[in-house]
Amino acid sequence: MWHRRLLVAAGLALACAAPLHGLAQGYPDKPIKIYQGFAAGGNADAIARVVSTEMAKGLGQPFVVEAQTGAGGTIASGTVARARPDGYTLLLATGGHAVAGALYNKLSYQTVSDFQMVSTITYFPFLLVVRADSPYRGLAEMLAAARADARGVSYGSAGIGSTHHLAGELLVKSANVELLHIPYRGDAASVAALLGGEVPMIIAPPTAVLANIKAGKLRALATTGAQRWSQMPELPTVVEQGVPGYDVRSWAGFMAPAGTPRPVVDRLHAETLKALQAPAVRTRLEEMGGEARGSTPEEMTAMVAAELKRWTAVVNDAHIPKQ
Repeated sequence: MWHRRLLVAAGLALACAAPLHGLAQGYPDKPIKIYQGFAAGGNADAIARVVSTEMAKGLGQPFVVEAQTGAGGTIASGTVARARPDGYTLLLATGGHAVAGALYNKLSYQTVSDFQMVSTITYFPFLLVVRADSPYRGLAEMLAAARADARGVSYGSAGIGSTHHLAGELLVKSANVELLHIPYRGDAASVAALLGGEVPMIIAPPTAVLANIKAGKLRALATTGAQRWSQMPELPTVVEQGVPGYDVRSWAGFMAPAGTPRPVVDRLHAETLKALQAPAVRTRLEEMGGEARGSTPEEMTAMVAAELKRWTAVVNDAHIPKQ
């Protein structure tokens, strides 16, 4: 009896899988939609468009990029997690995907297991930035000032729970220093606050501050990545300035719904890596402050899981209220 039930169950599973396998053989035969969870015209939107435009040449089908904003990108993530796993719905995920998994109590999806990773696309650091007339000439001076004042030194970010915010909290933990977080509504607001003297320092992505640095209005103290940023090779890292082990980089990459057939994933993966080799794509990603870098699906899965674990620890240690 049980043997017969097992055979029936196996038959049903094969019947359900067969349509997707058939789709994989002729994939793709229609446009592919990419959801991203941030404002149209922003970094995530631009990354999705520049890479997918190149991928369309090899796949023979256009991509449609749709901004589904709100809740730190989690609305777009939820849409893709629930989509049919046939390769026609993708997520342009960013470092905020792992941060949201650490910060939100109730999500409609599991950060890692509800997605089939395809490939990373780019990594980019954050910059610790002060006004050009700041007394802090380097990170060590800022940390010394924070240790000398019981209130610490304040810093601005794009908002509570942003990767920028958690980068600051990780610095607090790693350098054993007090820093007071001042949240703003986005990078533009934090930059304006710094220029206006409301805060002595902000943590921001390069694209948000580079123009003002070049104009001589702002000055970078450090880059948060493990290596120096290629566009400012003279700028030392946080590690080089006395904070061992500190490494914060955001990232972007493609994800599909869990259960997407491996032949489809392999095709998308191959075309992503091919696109990242195109000079125009690499140049555009560099202009946005990033470094083009692909991965295997397995490498991306391990990276996202590690990021989720790390940011969960930072959120808990800093007693950041769960959303």
